Amino acid sequence: MANNIYNLQADTLKAIAHPTRIEILQQLQQGERCVCEIFPALNIEQPNVSRHLSILKKEGIVSSRKEGLKVIYRVNDQRIFKILDLVTEMLKEHWDSRKEAFA
Repeated sequence: MANNIYNLQADTLKAIAHPTRIEILQQLQQGERCVCEIFPALNIEQPNVSRHLSILKKEGIVSSRKEGLKVIYRVNDQRIFKILDLVTEMLKEHWDSRKEAFA
C-alpha cells in the first residue's frame, strides 16, 4: 500500500515537473482560461499547449469543459500553487546560502 502512495505522489510531481506546465499553471492561477488564451501568452504552438494540458488533466491537476468550440481549463485544487511556492522558497534559500558561502 505504501508503494502505491509513493507512485501516486511521483506521478503528480512528474506532471508538474516541466517548465511549460508550470507556466500553464501560472496562467490558470488567475482563473479559467481557454487554450486559445494560453498558447499566445506562452508564445508556443497550440498543439504543444494541448499536449501539456492533457498531462495535467490525466493526473487530475486540471479539468476542462467545452464552451461552444472553446475548451476551457481550470485548476482543480489551488494547493498546487502552494507546492510551487514552496519550491520557489527552497530555491531562493538555497541560492542565498550559496551566495553567502562565496562572499
